[in-house]
Amino acid sequence: MANSDNIIAFQGNPGAYSHLACRHAFADRDVLPCESFEDVFAAVELGEASLAMMPVENSVAGRVGDVHHLMPHSTLHIVGEHFQRVEHQLLGVPGAGLDDLEAVHSHVMALGQCRNLIRELGVKPMNHADTAGAARDVAARGDKAHGAIASSLAGEIYGLETLKTNIEDAEHNHTRFLLLARDAVDPNPEDGTIVTSILFRVRSVPAALYKALGGFATNGVNLTRLESYMIGGAFVAAQFYLDAEGHPDDRPMQLALEELRFFAREVRVLGVYNAHPYRKESERLAAMNGDL
Repeated sequence: MANSDNIIAFQGNPGAYSHLACRHAFADRDVLPCESFEDVFAAVELGEASLAMMPVENSVAGRVGDVHHLMPHSTLHIVGEHFQRVEHQLLGVPGAGLDDLEAVHSHVMALGQCRNLIRELGVKPMNHADTAGAARDVAARGDKAHGAIASSLAGEIYGLETLKTNIEDAEHNHTRFLLLARDAVDPNPEDGTIVTSILFRVRSVPAALYKALGGFATNGVNLTRLESYMIGGAFVAAQFYLDAEGHPDDRPMQLALEELRFFAREVRVLGVYNAHPYRKESERLAAMNGDL
């Protein structure tokens, strides 16, 4: 049996983009595919794996809501992040060609990210639970009329041939993953940019969020993400998740957190971790495009 300290868990079938992210970030680790996001959290909490690779947002499709709703109920800590370039491949059974295709199978988000090619080929899109599962099912079907949109890793695992590479409509298609573990880490601020992820609640009253976040603005702390969720299906209170650049021991962050705790409730630091290098690259590209 593999040492759980060397295992990273992910949601999906072998060949999913989460699997690809595990391979890129931790090439020397064994992987544990899980059926659901709940199963991934449980695998780490129960010691079956030491890390979880969890997708939280995509630059085209937006946030992965299920993960954000599960994190507040978990005891795990965010210990890192990974940005994975999403490169969709059009896969077919051996011997198939583009002219043979009548239908393509994939996850609904992947199908939506490849609309141009689907329209160009005039094929029928078929929804599946995930991209790797679609590739597995197409391989099992063995029909040249059916193809899959998935990763190159899925094609390799299920014995499919690549009919067309990089078919996604948007070249900037990236997914951000969070790395979760049972124990928190405390990175050295001198090692580069530090990200602090925080969960908090405010009452649904005028200026509640403005007051809670005011300390970040007045102390020059940059917020890179802010998400809101209604609590318990009610419309009287909201829960927020935010990412801020800086370490909690930094004086500006200390002052910002003091003000947040004064105006908000149930403030919880989910994790303090090193920023992924892609953040700097995305800032550079945004500046080149005039977005900054």
